[in-house]
Amino acid sequence: MHEELKKALEESRYAVFFGGAGVSTESGIPDFRSVDGLYHQKFKYPPETMLSHSFFMTHTAEFYDFYREKMLCLWAKPNRAHLALAELEQQGKLKAVITQNIDGLHQAAGSKTVYELHGSVLRNYCMKCHKFYDVSAITESTGVPRCTCGGIIKPDVVLYEEGLDDKTVNHAVKAIAKADLLIIGGTSLNVYPAAGFLTYFNGSKIVLINKSPTSFDSQADVIIRDPIATVFA
Repeated sequence: MHEELKKALEESRYAVFFGGAGVSTESGIPDFRSVDGLYHQKFKYPPETMLSHSFFMTHTAEFYDFYREKMLCLWAKPNRAHLALAELEQQGKLKAVITQNIDGLHQAAGSKTVYELHGSVLRNYCMKCHKFYDVSAITESTGVPRCTCGGIIKPDVVLYEEGLDDKTVNHAVKAIAKADLLIIGGTSLNVYPAAGFLTYFNGSKIVLINKSPTSFDSQADVIIRDPIATVFA
């Protein structure tokens, strides 16, 4: 593990990790904003449009074509960053993982306290009767997946134009406010409201791990520019 990060963790009593797409890219999941990310690929509509609430409501079948092809990366396995974070939690060092990712890889690695700000592709529900469905309801269907009651099944992910889940937000904000060490990894910090959560931190040290500069660099005590899985190895 990177020396400065190791030292920060040794001195910390309440560490919290806040992560984004860069945590999962090393498991092979494409991010949105990098050069080969989703936003730079050519589709009939821009990805922001196809992943919006209004597109889901008005072009549901097309939403699912895109969603099945690009958003479900069920083959992906946790990388060394996911595994290290789970291990730090088991050791009592890390108190929570707050993630903008929707892939469930933190839980797959063994993390227990995970706040998923943007939901998870592994959870789905009927919009009519609220019956819960796992991801097989999406992968084993074609067109628009339907509930036994006839309602449309929707992924439990936060689409553009939708608000974050209040309960998840409250837990995340409380964890950040209690932390003495905040480790930020694999996020450009451009996505609001999630990036605004960092203003709740009153602890002593911020470690920022990201391959490119962020708007938060000036507030970080330690900046590490290496790939996150390498940092945690």
